[in-house]
Amino acid sequence: AGDVVRHILTLVDQGTREVVLTGVDLTSYGSDLPGEMSLGRLVKHILKLVPDLPRLRLSSIDHVEADPHLLDCLASSERLMPHLHLSMQAGDNLVLKRMKRRHSREDAIRFCQDARTARPDVVFGADLIAGFPTETDDMFRNTLACIEACGLTFIHVFPYSARNGTPAARMPQLPGGVIADRARTIRQLAARRLETFLKSHIGTTTEVLMEKNGIGRTRQFAEVAVECSPPAGSVVHAHVRRYDGRRLQGEAAA
Repeated sequence: AGDVVRHILTLVDQGTREVVLTGVDLTSYGSDLPGEMSLGRLVKHILKLVPDLPRLRLSSIDHVEADPHLLDCLASSERLMPHLHLSMQAGDNLVLKRMKRRHSREDAIRFCQDARTARPDVVFGADLIAGFPTETDDMFRNTLACIEACGLTFIHVFPYSARNGTPAARMPQLPGGVIADRARTIRQLAARRLETFLKSHIGTTTEVLMEKNGIGRTRQFAEVAVECSPPAGSVVHAHVRRYDGRRLQGEAAA
């Protein structure tokens, strides 16, 4: 944890306004370290020891491994961004079991409810696989229902494709057309949910961290194009005027 904190202190001294913690299995952080360490404890250390860091964001997490300290940070610190991306993969328990995932659909729904209780403005993204072998129509509908129950906003959809040598490749495969149809159905639902979320910003003033070409991100990861193109790395308050079908459009507030 000390090395991570020192590295972030250096980045902040160099002008970094947002740090993203990322990793292949981020929520397993600390399991190979001496003493009691976890992702939530690491986040607490960063927020305490790097007070000049305006924004700390997490990349994809395995929500079933999220520790209570992480939810404590979400509830207590505005500097931890209210955007969590979940490694969900599916919303049907039998499919999840066959994927050898560590969570159930109920675990995912419960985590989203607990996180919203801790931080009402939190938004969720998720990775979802369409057309996993043996997935029936009912199983697929369970995934669609889970999207709604969890209130997902930013959804990454992956049509299943077999990889030689894996257990899934030896299972009965679905026709390619079925896989494509299911991926399209999830993407259409995802697009509607994202549009609803983005349109809810219209008429509000929101904090935006500028990235490049006049485009930045809100605390909830929504993309905003800001008139007059403030410099990359600056944090501005933008009044959101409209949604153009791709991203929000706004102007820097006076």
